[in-house]
Amino acid sequence: MSAFFTFLSQIPWWAWVLIILLVIGIRDVFFNKKHIITHNFPIVGHIRYMLESIGPELRQYIVANNREELPFNRIERGWIYASAKNQNNYEGFGTYQNIYEANYIFINNAMMGFKVPPEHPNAKNPYFLPCAKVMGAYNKRRKPYRPASAINVSAMSFGSLSARAIESLNRGCKLAHAYHNCGEGGLSPYHKKGADVIYQVGTGYFGVRDDHGNFSMEKMIALVEANPEIKAIEIKLSQGAKPGKGGVLPASKITKEISEIRHVPMGKDVISPATHTAFDGVEGLIEFVEQIAEATGLPVGIKAAIGKLQDWEKLAQLMVKTNKGPDFIQVDGGEGGTGAAPPSFADHVSLPWVYAFSDLYKIFKKHHLTDRIVFIGSGKLGLPAKGAMAFAMGADVVNVAREAMLSIGCIQAKACHNNTCPSGVATQNKWLQAGINVEDKAVRTNFYFKNFRKELLEITHACGYEHPCQLTTEDVDLTLGDKNLSQTLAACFSYHKVEVPFEGMSSLLNCDYLGGEYDKETVKREHSQVKQFEDVRY
Repeated sequence: MSAFFTFLSQIPWWAWVLIILLVIGIRDVFFNKKHIITHNFPIVGHIRYMLESIGPELRQYIVANNREELPFNRIERGWIYASAKNQNNYEGFGTYQNIYEANYIFINNAMMGFKVPPEHPNAKNPYFLPCAKVMGAYNKRRKPYRPASAINVSAMSFGSLSARAIESLNRGCKLAHAYHNCGEGGLSPYHKKGADVIYQVGTGYFGVRDDHGNFSMEKMIALVEANPEIKAIEIKLSQGAKPGKGGVLPASKITKEISEIRHVPMGKDVISPATHTAFDGVEGLIEFVEQIAEATGLPVGIKAAIGKLQDWEKLAQLMVKTNKGPDFIQVDGGEGGTGAAPPSFADHVSLPWVYAFSDLYKIFKKHHLTDRIVFIGSGKLGLPAKGAMAFAMGADVVNVAREAMLSIGCIQAKACHNNTCPSGVATQNKWLQAGINVEDKAVRTNFYFKNFRKELLEITHACGYEHPCQLTTEDVDLTLGDKNLSQTLAACFSYHKVEVPFEGMSSLLNCDYLGGEYDKETVKREHSQVKQFEDVRY
C-alpha cells in the first residue's frame, strides 16, 4: 500500500491535470445525457457554461458602457452611491447622455430662477422638502398626515429584504424625516427604529390575518394602537413587478421570526393570492377603505399598477357620488421592481410609469378629484430629473425602492429572487447579511434622501418655483421617437396639471400635520450641519 502511495506522489502535477481532463472528457462523451454542448465539445464546453454564468458580471464591469445597463446604468448608480456617501456627485466635460434618444427629459428652466429669501426655511436647511398635501384632510380622518419628506421609501417587506437592510433604511428614514412603507410582509421590529411607517395590507394580509388567512380588523386595530409610528394604511391591489399575480416567499426563506411576524406556518411556501378576499369590486374597495379609516382613524390609500382604466373610471364616479374613497393613490410603474417576477410580467404586463400615471391622473382630473388625493409615484423615479418630471405630471410624493437599496450597498447583481444577494440586502442568509453595517448604511440612506431633495429643489428653483408641486406639464419636454423633436408633457399626454394650492414653505413648516417630527427646532438643529455637509461634498 505504501508503494502505491509513493507511486502516486511521484506523478507530476501536469499529469494529474491530464488525468482529470481525461476523466471529464469520458464522462461528457459517454455518460452525459443532458447537455448537448458538453457532449459534442467535451471539456471545452464547460468553459462556455462558465463564461455564461459570469456573463452579467462581465457585462456590468467590463463590456457595458456608462449609459447602457438596465434597470440603472453606471452613471445613475454612481450618482446614488456618491450622494449616499455625501461625496462629489457632479460630472465633468458635459453629459454622457444621448440627448436625442426617445423620451429624453428636458426641464424648462426660467429666465430668472426663484430667489430664496434669507428667512426662508431652505436658506436655513436646503434639504427641507415636505409634501404640499395632507393625507386624509379632505375626508376628515381623525389622524391626518402630511409626509415631512416628499421623497420616501417604497414598499419592501422583511423577507424580500434582509433584517439589516430594513433596519438601515428605517434608521436612515428617521434621520432624513422620510416615511418607510413596510411592504406586505407585516411590521417587523426592524421597521420600528424611529421613522414614520406606512403599513401596507396585501392580498395575504400578513400581520393582520386570522388563523384562516382572512383579514382581521381586530388585529389591524391592535397593531395601530400598539405602534404609533404607523401614520397611514395602504391597500395593495397590485405591484409593478407582477400586476395580477400573487407573490411567493419560498419555505427556505421563512425563518421563525418571519413566521411570527406574518402569522404563517414554517416549512411551507407563503403565497400571496392574486386578488383580495376581504372585498369584491370597486364598491367593496371603497367600503373596505372607509372601514379601516373609521376603525383606525388613519388615512387609507391604495397602490396599483395600471392597465385597463374602466374600474378606475368607476372608482372616480363613485367617489363623486358617495364623497368617500382613498386618501392617497400610489401608481406603480410596470417596469418591474424589487419583487421577483416572471419576465413575461415584468416585461409586458401593465404600463410604464409615465403612461400609467398620465392615464390615471386624467380620470381624476376630469372628475375634479385631484385636490382630494395625494398622488404617489413609484417606478425608477429616484433621480432628481425624473422626480421633477413626476411632480410636473401631478405626483405629490415620490417613493423609491431599488434606488434606496443602492444607497445601502446594493450592486445591482440581480439576485434578489434566489436568496444569494452578494451585498446582503435581499437575502436571509446570515453570513451575507453580516457585511451590512447598520449605523453606516443608515447615514448613507439619510444622505441619499437629503441630497436627492436638495438637487430636486435646485431644479425647482431653476424653473422659478419654490416647491416641486408648482411644476406643471408645460415645464418638462420629452423627445419624440427618433424624429429629434420634443414636446411638453402637456402636448405628449394631452392634459394640464391641476394647480396645487401652495402658501409657501414657511406655511408647511408651521402646519399642524407635518410628520417625521420636522419642526422649527429641527430646521435650526440641521442648519448647523449644512456647512459641514457641503465641506464634505465639495
